[in-house]
Formats: sequence, C-alpha cells, structure tokens
Amino acid sequence: MNFLAEPEWLSYARETVNRFIDLLMPVAAKQTPPVPSLAPLLELTAPAMVAVNQVILERLQSEVGLIPELAGHLIAAGGKRMRPMLTLAGALCTGQAEPQEPPQAALLLAAAVEFIHNATLLHDDVIDASGQRRGRETANAIWGNQASVLVGDFLFARAFELMVESGDIEVLGLLASASARITEAEVRQMVMTGQPDADITDYMTVISGKTAVLFAAAAEAGARVAGASRDQAAALYEYGLHLGRAFQMMDDALDYTAPTDQMGKNTGDDFAEGKITLPVILAWQKASREEQAFLSRAFAGEESRDGDFAEMQALLSRHDSIEQALQLAAAEADQAIAALDKLPASELVAALASAAAFAAARQS
Repeated sequence: MNFLAEPEWLSYARETVNRFIDLLMPVAAKQTPPVPSLAPLLELTAPAMVAVNQVILERLQSEVGLIPELAGHLIAAGGKRMRPMLTLAGALCTGQAEPQEPPQAALLLAAAVEFIHNATLLHDDVIDASGQRRGRETANAIWGNQASVLVGDFLFARAFELMVESGDIEVLGLLASASARITEAEVRQMVMTGQPDADITDYMTVISGKTAVLFAAAAEAGARVAGASRDQAAALYEYGLHLGRAFQMMDDALDYTAPTDQMGKNTGDDFAEGKITLPVILAWQKASREEQAFLSRAFAGEESRDGDFAEMQALLSRHDSIEQALQLAAAEADQAIAALDKLPASELVAALASAAAFAAARQS
C-alpha cells in the first residue's frame, strides 16, 4: 500500500475547488476594472502616427537652419502627443467597428494641431522664463527669446498651411477659432496672476481655452474629415473638452506634489510664477484670515521668502485642496467617458475611455 498517495476524497475536493475557481475567474476579471492607461490609444493610433511624424518632419524643413533645429529640439523631447492622437482617433472611431487607415486630411490636421500646441509651448516658455520643458532645457534657454518666439510663429504658419491643404473650410474655422481662444486664455491667465481670491469659474474659463479647446477641436476635426455625422463630431468635441480639462487640472495639482524628475519641469513652477490654479483657489476658499494674508503675499511675488513653497504645500494639505482638485478632475474624466456613449462601440472608443480615466489618475 502506498501511504504517500493522496486520498481519493482529497483529490475529488481539490478538483472541485479548482473547477469552482475556474468558474469564478471570468466573473472576477469582469469585476476588476482595468488599470487606466494611454497604452491602448497609443497602440491603436501608432501606425497612423508614423505617417503623421513624417508630415511633421517634412513641414519642419526650412532654408533657415535654426528653424528646424530649434523646433526639432522641442518636438523631439516627446510628450504624450495627445492632440494628434485625438485627431487620428476622431477619424478612426466613428465608422467601422475596427480602426481603418485614416484619410490623408486627418494626417495633415494631426500634424497641424501638434504644430499649434508646440508653438504655444515656445511662446509660453518665453513668457514664463521657463528653463525646463519635458525634462530638457527649453529652447529659449538655449537660443534666446527672440528665436523662440519667431520659430513659434513659423509653426503657427505651417499649421495653417496644413489646415488649408485639408480642404475643409469648417475644420479650418474650427482650428482657427481654437487658436484664438488659446491666446485669449493665456492673456486671461496673465491678468489673474497674483490673485488667489479669483473665482473658480474664471479658472475654468482659462483651462478650457488654454488646454481643453485644442483637445476638443483636434478630436472633432479628425471626425469631420473622415465623414462622421454631426452628432458624432459633436460627441468627440465634448469628449476632448472634458478630457483637456481633466489633464490641466491634474497638471495643476501635480505641480505641488510630483517630483521634478516625474513632471519634466521644476516642481512649484506655477507657485513661483504666481499662477492661480485650482488648488490655490480651493485653498483660499477655506483659508483663515492669516492664511489668506500669506496667500496674498506669496502670490504677489513682492516679498518671497525661503520656505514659502513648503508652507504652501502644508496649507494645501490642511484644507485637502489637492484631494478636492483630484476629485474635480475625476468628474471631468467621467463626463468625457459619458460623451463616448454617442459613438459606435469599438476597441478604439474603449481606448478613448481608458485615456480619459488615465487623465484623472496619472502621477506625472
């Protein structure tokens, strides 16, 4: 007799438990939400992004060697490339259940929105006297302010050339309007500088213009040139608007929490520049008179002192301002996902939903 053999009842019990686990695994998988990520959107738009990058490289060329050198420095630094990806996604997700090859017009528009975005970055870095962008030295720190502004103007001009070539006058108007709103929002933000008692509606107007409107226009532009219906194009605009707000809200919160090596810029830059962002406004609303006096002094930029940023972080922590900001960002992401209900279900639409969830959960 083999005393080491497993008893029959134990073998039966083990098999029963294993079958039960096998039955539960699919249920558990459905109940466990996927980790929010940009990876699905990156993967599904990757083939088209290769073509977009080729357009970008071609349109960066100039007889003036400094132009492609300076612009290439910024573009080569990377970034999430959300805006051109949204243009491609808009062109791919409104018809077939599976992504097809986007029309040439969508490739041109994707390159155009990337040029518009990078032009605004060049100008912003000059205005803010920034020294770091995406973990690298800024163009203005290397080549100076004049060159950065002029190359930014070049990128705007190239963007409009690409928009005209797309052949859709409505899309040209859409992206031209978005470009104007970006500038308006930057001016409004400049006016708000040093005013921690600003209203939250003013902040929402700023981030809608400086960030969200280009997300929205990029997504709608791709849908329009791919023949989407008006309702589908409108749904993608709404998606992009809420997605852009969520991204900017997270950026503003991370400026007070994320390490510099994760952010690609110096932690506390917004504070140092006196920018009035969501955490600041939320903190002001709960602050005592003494704390409001500190905020007024710190953001006025006239009497900066050692330890001010640490005190600001402590104040935000006392009033849960960062947590509140994250909750508001999550609400924007939820609205972005809800807008996708108007689109036909597909792998790409699911990837857009995952990107929206990621926008409110990212750490850098």
